[in-house]
Amino acid sequence: MVLQIIQAIIGILIIILILLQERSTGLSAIFGGEGGFYQARRGMEKIIFISTIVLICVFIGLSLYSVFLLK
Repeated sequence: MVLQIIQAIIGILIIILILLQERSTGLSAIFGGEGGFYQARRGMEKIIFISTIVLICVFIGLSLYSVFLLK
């Protein structure tokens, strides 16, 4: 039960961090977003990007743990 609550909280945080990222990066530029040139991430944008990756890895780890070890 506690593991599911932690996964739900991490999932919500991942969604928030993805929505906070700059709109002109990645595939959004292909589908009408602004941009079209590579730009290095700096400051808060870099922290949000790395935090998103870390939370996704933790979420995947918790999911695998719950599937394989908590049967």
